[in-house]
Amino acid sequence: MKLIIAVVQDQDSNKLSQSLMEHNFRSTKLATTGGFLRSGNTTFMIGTEDIRVEKALSVIKESCQSRDQMVAPVSPMGGNADSYIPYPVEVEVGGATVFVLPIEKFMQF
Repeated sequence: MKLIIAVVQDQDSNKLSQSLMEHNFRSTKLATTGGFLRSGNTTFMIGTEDIRVEKALSVIKESCQSRDQMVAPVSPMGGNADSYIPYPVEVEVGGATVFVLPIEKFMQF
């Protein structure tokens, strides 16, 4: 048994949730916040048998596409913030960060 933890951008959340249900994967969604862009994302926890891990990973990969987005950088800590003028920068967002962990025991009450 494996636990798959997938951190995805909010824009991909509904598509991934629907795809997981269509392929008979049970999941738990958690609202989370990313540290780099300080924007919302969703963390999925998916428990599955070892033989279905690759299928789950392919569903995640198909549902979560990376894209470029313009963001305003966060002002630097310290110093005079009045003279700081943030210029938008283009960064790649989206996709998924996935962890696959072994599960020793699974119980459902």
